[in-house]
Amino acid sequence: MSTGPGLESLVNQTISIITNDGRIIVGTLRGFDQATNIILDESHERVYSTREGVQQLALGLYIIRGDNISVVGELDEELDLVNDLSKIKAHPLKPVIH
Repeated sequence: MSTGPGLESLVNQTISIITNDGRIIVGTLRGFDQATNIILDESHERVYSTREGVQQLALGLYIIRGDNISVVGELDEELDLVNDLSKIKAHPLKPVIH
């Protein structure tokens, strides 16, 4: 029985998660279960603003419930290091409405 399509290949990789309430959390995928509850290590939340650059709030070891996850994506670490997040301005994401 598969426990989350495609997530097996992302274990120990840096991923980005968009939650249903519009938060963006980046961290290293350490594990997950059949309900797609996710364990992230060395994680941080990226907070976007139209006035300031992106703020990064350290979260450390973090668990996200599967029913609160909208999108899981692999993060290109080399490309991410090139981006100057302090210069990126954007509207925060709105919550997902089902």
